[in-house]
Amino acid sequence: MTTPSVPATLHVVATPIGNRADLSPRAIDTLRAVSAICAEDTRHTRQLLAQFGIDKPLVALHEHNEEAMAERLVARLLSGESLALVSDAGTPLVSDPGYRLVRAAREAGIRVSPVPGPCAFVAAMSVAGLPSDRFVFEGFLPAKAGARRERLRALASEPRTLAFYESAHRIDEALADMATAFGGERRAVLARELTKLFETVLDDTLAGLVERVGSDANQRKGEFVVLVHGAGDDADARIAEGRRLYAKLGEHLPPSTAAKLAAELSGAPRKALYGGQ
Repeated sequence: MTTPSVPATLHVVATPIGNRADLSPRAIDTLRAVSAICAEDTRHTRQLLAQFGIDKPLVALHEHNEEAMAERLVARLLSGESLALVSDAGTPLVSDPGYRLVRAAREAGIRVSPVPGPCAFVAAMSVAGLPSDRFVFEGFLPAKAGARRERLRALASEPRTLAFYESAHRIDEALADMATAFGGERRAVLARELTKLFETVLDDTLAGLVERVGSDANQRKGEFVVLVHGAGDDADARIAEGRRLYAKLGEHLPPSTAAKLAAELSGAPRKALYGGQ
C-alpha cells in the first residue's frame, strides 16, 4: 500500500524583528523541512539560518522581481515542492513583499499556511498604552514631504489609533509633520529598536516627542514604530478636520479666508486652526 503524498504548501514564516531568540520552534522546524526559502534579502536571511544550523537554498523575492518570480515559484509548488516565504524581519506581507506570490499560490489551489510570530507594530501596540481595540496600520509614509503631509492631513480626523513605520533619516521630519497635521497636543508613542539592545519606548505628546528626538541624537537611530492616539469623537475630531481643511484651502486662499471657511465647515474654533500650523 502506497503512502499518500502530502500536498505542497507555501509556508509564510514570521522571523525575529531583532532578538533572534524570538524565532519559534515551529518556524525553525518549518524552515528545515521545506525545499527552499524565498527571502527578501538572501544575505540577511542566510545569517539568521546559519545561527540555527539551517542550510537550505534561498530564492531572492523582493518588490522588484516578485511579479516575475511568482509564476516560477507556483510551478515549483505545483510540482510538489513546499516552500517558505520570509521577510527581513517580522511577519511577511506587513509592509513587505509577498502578497503577489500568496495570491498566485491561492489562485492555483495551493495551500498557504501561516507560521505566526513577531510583528513590529503589534509589539509596539502591546506596550504603548494607547487604545488598541481599533487601529489603522499605515506602514511607511511617503518619502517626499508634500505627499507625506497630504497623507497625514487626510488622517487627521481618524478616530482610531494610527500606526506608522519610519526610518532613521526621516523620523524627525515625520514627527514634526504629524504634530502639524494632528496638533502637538495629541498623545503618541515612539517605539525604537524593539527587542534589540537599545530598545526605547517614549510616551509623550507629539510636540514632546519632536523635542525629545530633536535633542537626543541616539533617539534618531534605528528602526521606528510611531503610534498616534486617534482624534477624539467630538472636539478633537473637529479640530483635526478643521486643520486638514485649513491646510488644503490655504493652498488657494488667503489664510484668514481659509481659516474662516475651515472653521465653518468643521465646527472647530478658528483660533485652534492657526495653532496647528
